[in-house]
Amino acid sequence: MNKKQKIVVIGGVACGPKAAARIKRLHPETDVTIIEKGELLSYAGCGLPFYISGEVKNHNELMATPTGVVRDTHFFKMVKDINVKNHTLVKSVDREKKMIHAICLDTGDAIDLPYDKLVLAVGSKYQVPPIEGTDLKGVHFLQTVEDARKIRNENGPLTGKKAVIIGAGLIGIEVTEAFKKQGMTITIIERLDRVMGELLDPELAYHAHNELAVNDISLRLNESVIKINGNDRGNVKSVTTAKGDIAADIVLIAVGVKPNIRLAKEMGLDIGETGAIKTDTHMCTSDPSIYAGGDCVENINRVTGKPIYAPMGSTANKHGRVIADNICGIKSEFKGVLGTTIVKLFNLNIARTGLTETAAKHAGYDYITVLNPAPDKAHFLSDAKMIIIKFVVDKQSRKLLGAQITGPGDVAKRMEVAVANITSGAMVTDISQYDLAYAPPFSPAMDNIITTANIAENKLNGLGMTYTPIEVKEKMTNGDDFIFLDVRSPEEFEHMRIEDTRLKLIPLGKLRRSLNDLPKNKEIIPFCKISLRGYEAARILEGEGYKNVKFMDGGIVCWPFEKIVNR
Repeated sequence: MNKKQKIVVIGGVACGPKAAARIKRLHPETDVTIIEKGELLSYAGCGLPFYISGEVKNHNELMATPTGVVRDTHFFKMVKDINVKNHTLVKSVDREKKMIHAICLDTGDAIDLPYDKLVLAVGSKYQVPPIEGTDLKGVHFLQTVEDARKIRNENGPLTGKKAVIIGAGLIGIEVTEAFKKQGMTITIIERLDRVMGELLDPELAYHAHNELAVNDISLRLNESVIKINGNDRGNVKSVTTAKGDIAADIVLIAVGVKPNIRLAKEMGLDIGETGAIKTDTHMCTSDPSIYAGGDCVENINRVTGKPIYAPMGSTANKHGRVIADNICGIKSEFKGVLGTTIVKLFNLNIARTGLTETAAKHAGYDYITVLNPAPDKAHFLSDAKMIIIKFVVDKQSRKLLGAQITGPGDVAKRMEVAVANITSGAMVTDISQYDLAYAPPFSPAMDNIITTANIAENKLNGLGMTYTPIEVKEKMTNGDDFIFLDVRSPEEFEHMRIEDTRLKLIPLGKLRRSLNDLPKNKEIIPFCKISLRGYEAARILEGEGYKNVKFMDGGIVCWPFEKIVNR
């Protein structure tokens, strides 16, 4: 690479600074400049909810290195030898002359910068819904440190105030807990039928809904905001939906983001079918001198092979490294994403990757699903906590299409195993042979994810025929004639049960002695707490000549509908 080569990076936060810093590490003699329209250059955007909650006391902590040094313009110049032009807006780019035309927002002075290679890391912009009142004081969006500081500082003390969050995606969910920690009363309005939209299937989303209810959060699903109302001083006072008005002192709009593609379009770069900038696996755009990464670009879904828009800070950092490698002559590729996400909601952890069942069905896969609820460590330890794993598996290839995990226990390490399995192109059944770390304080002897893979193998081999809880509910609604066989103990039944006229209680230990009570000409659907005993019951019945038996996957723990609970 030419020692006098000039690299210009447009955009800060994650991808841009990452690319710039690695270029300087690989080729210290390179002239690197970052242009950023805002004040702050590099910060942990995903940490903003924790600043709002008060867990992060000072916003500078979001911009600091692990050793406490703030990554400001002085840091980038003195430590990285990178020129930073903040408060600078790029007006246009002349690709033929390789010249950037910008303006200093402080002085209004024009700035022209030549480049040999250009990196677009211009990020995304929050979506503003087409409703009246989004400009009222007290109505907020959350994308930058400045946004978070406004929420913390412009509204006075937050304790006791009423907050309405529009949108139950990742930002809405994370800020819910942040607002709660500040002592606020919270209502979430979501136009879909579940939180986290297309990221979760209903059985998993149900537990998030329950966790919100336990923490006194009002969740209003299948509802849309019509208008945001203000008082005569221009402050927000309420939000209007088709069901009436909801009082509000603060409104957070969190309905998603869209890629910032203004410059790319004006420059004539290719835009992908998702509406984001199209790049190749080297993160190069349709112009060989221009690279792009972060929230402004589309990725490839590693399961389907199709374009996907999945903005994540972790992905942006990977993009930055790949861009720097290729600019510096190292042939590096970014092969795509799985849409892996993890979020904490009060005492519930939620993680997902790959395709949901809904997405797999829409994509035309012939698949099976598995629901496996179980303690996250040896059951005899007092701190063992429940987690629920859902797998979506392609029948033909036996590959894992996607996984969702939720519960108060450790979901992260199981999700990482699922991600590694999908990424490697292995079959789901390979998981059962993984030599995972085991000791009672960390996992059961057969880790939850190994057991889930074994259940998937049984199903693929025809040894465990099941209905999902949603399929059982559909059969109930349709008036199907079957026996809903609860094989738990009477004590468990009294504590929690599903009300239905087709339900019959026969504890598993009494099942063999009670076969005369179960006609062979009826369909039987056994279940228990987590359906370990439900599966055992199904095998017993099949061994006794019952031909029409399927157990309910996941048991009563995974039943996402009304049930009677006596505490």
